[in-house]
Amino acid sequence: MIDYRDESPQIMRDFLSYHETIKAHSQKTVDEYFLDLRNFFRYMKQSRDRTLRDRPLDEISILDVDIDFIRTITLTDIYGYLTYLSRDRAQQPNSRHTDYGLSAATRARKIATLRSFFNYLTNKVHLLENNPIKDLDSPKLKKDLPRYLTLDESVELLDSVEGANSERDYCILTLFLNCGLRISELIGLNISDIQGDALRVLGKGNKVRIVYLNDACKDALSRYLAVRRPISGRDENALFLSARDQRISRSNVHALVKKHLAQAGLDSTRYSSHKLRHTAATLMLQNGVDVKAVQEVLGHEHLNTTEIYTHIDNEALRVAAQANPLGHVKAKPKVKTDG
Repeated sequence: MIDYRDESPQIMRDFLSYHETIKAHSQKTVDEYFLDLRNFFRYMKQSRDRTLRDRPLDEISILDVDIDFIRTITLTDIYGYLTYLSRDRAQQPNSRHTDYGLSAATRARKIATLRSFFNYLTNKVHLLENNPIKDLDSPKLKKDLPRYLTLDESVELLDSVEGANSERDYCILTLFLNCGLRISELIGLNISDIQGDALRVLGKGNKVRIVYLNDACKDALSRYLAVRRPISGRDENALFLSARDQRISRSNVHALVKKHLAQAGLDSTRYSSHKLRHTAATLMLQNGVDVKAVQEVLGHEHLNTTEIYTHIDNEALRVAAQANPLGHVKAKPKVKTDG
């Protein structure tokens, strides 16, 4: 967790506090907003002050940035910043052997931070009359379809689970594949979140949703709870425990998913716990579940986030059409005869 209060001017602290309290964004999101804005204002100060040109960017203070400074920022300044990000920004700032120039996806995220900041100043606290970023386009992103396991591969993954902690690992994989949980949601589960045939899930932005459990999930949970060790202390109510009798960590879950993927003969470099969430969404849609229902299950705020999985389904249909052995048979040209 980053303490941004000592390094941020008041106007930036107010914005970050708004997202942390009113918008209920996660600490990770607020930290990313802080880092993005700090970098932007350092660049802006350096580009305007010749005496700062030779100073490393991370040594430039932004504590004197105020609304008067921000009012002078133009769309041309923003374009200059984007040029810096795409050409000169170090990918690993603390490494001597870093490459330079950020990816389109990273630049798009930084633009989203600036857009949110200037929208806040214009529409929420009304400190700006004109938003310099309102006409800015985001970098075009190549939309890759999410990777996912087929139904047969999912069954192979579950069948491969054996050895120490097999009941726990099987239950975790089952919840990923059936409920489409995020890894943060899974590790945050408590025993008290199991409510009959439903699971209380704490999602992004501290939003709670109810996910209903099918027979496979209920059976896996029952088998795991039968062998789960009772513990005391801070994590006594945690659903999934590590070997150290603590709430299971993100790294523990990543490791067990990779281990069982390898045991199943699947490429553990191509798949992860998040790919199992993609798998759950894809299998639901392929088997007739309405896209809005899938949105509710996954906890997506916007429907268009869920709709990317419908593109996967469409792609599968295209592949099936091309696989038909008659797909390359074309009519032979007819020879015209006089007569």
